[in-house]
Amino acid sequence: MKAAVRSAVGAPQVLQLQDVPQPSLRGDHEVLVRLKAAGVNPVDTKLRANPSPYPLHTPVVLGCDGAGIVEAVAPSVANFKPGDEVYFCRCGFGDKTGTYAQYVAVEEHFLANKPKRLDFVTAAAAPLVLITAWESLYDRAHIAPQQAVLIHGGAGGVGHVAVQLARHAGARIATTVGAASKAAFTETLGAARSILYKSEDFVGAVMAWTQGQGVAMALDTVGGATFQQTFAAVSCYGDVVTLLQPGNDVDWTLARQRNLRIGFELMLSPMLADLPDAQQHQGEILRQCANRIDAGKLKIHVAEVFPLAEAARAHEFLERAAPMGKVVLSIDD
Repeated sequence: MKAAVRSAVGAPQVLQLQDVPQPSLRGDHEVLVRLKAAGVNPVDTKLRANPSPYPLHTPVVLGCDGAGIVEAVAPSVANFKPGDEVYFCRCGFGDKTGTYAQYVAVEEHFLANKPKRLDFVTAAAAPLVLITAWESLYDRAHIAPQQAVLIHGGAGGVGHVAVQLARHAGARIATTVGAASKAAFTETLGAARSILYKSEDFVGAVMAWTQGQGVAMALDTVGGATFQQTFAAVSCYGDVVTLLQPGNDVDWTLARQRNLRIGFELMLSPMLADLPDAQQHQGEILRQCANRIDAGKLKIHVAEVFPLAEAARAHEFLERAAPMGKVVLSIDD
């Protein structure tokens, strides 16, 4: 089969289309999926450039998000059959391969039926960001109705889903964005206040928006200095959930004085630590989100689509453009 293989650690050009063996079904609960599309995420670019914290299979086929058609099932698979259209998030750790390929073998508990309203490209854009946003808001911070919430990067992959999930929870949402077009986009999704962070101090804007109270919860999708700066925008006993590793230079004084609860969200943990219950939970998140998508209550925005052979260009675009929504690879048969 064809796959975009990481030939070495480095720049996007190390991703090369190669022939690799088609995976076989080794476990009793595995499903062979003929992939139609694969999502491209920031974690993929990190695994390409600096994979040291992660156990990768050789040859290295990146990609966590996938959508496609079930080709074959192992004897104990109960919920899927050949011909089913599915979507999922399962990275190529250990002896697994990722989704930048024509076929992948996946344990059935990772899979969910593809939302009927979505084509394969849009479905492949969804799983990682859906799980990340859901776990951040619902599992880490326990978001509640009428809470004021700050979501950094509200037009990005995770951000644009988080805005919608926060709206579904009944929260009032402020978000930071880098351009007026992104502000307009987030407002169509449910943001009440879009802050152009390049020209406006987001802490001051949040405090004015909340009449000096601060938000009950902030989701940091940006990292760096933004993480520490966010402490000042959160009310006492509030939550800050970050997707990034805080630097060694973070001053935690204000977070401690305000009794903030700091949460970390890495949706890869169930795969890295081989936690079956958590993996099943992520599959359930995708099933619930599919229902919301099919009911017209949740939208996935695709910024750009590249063919599998141009995975390097997809990485270049993602790293350079900071696009609205997601980047996707389309996979030919």
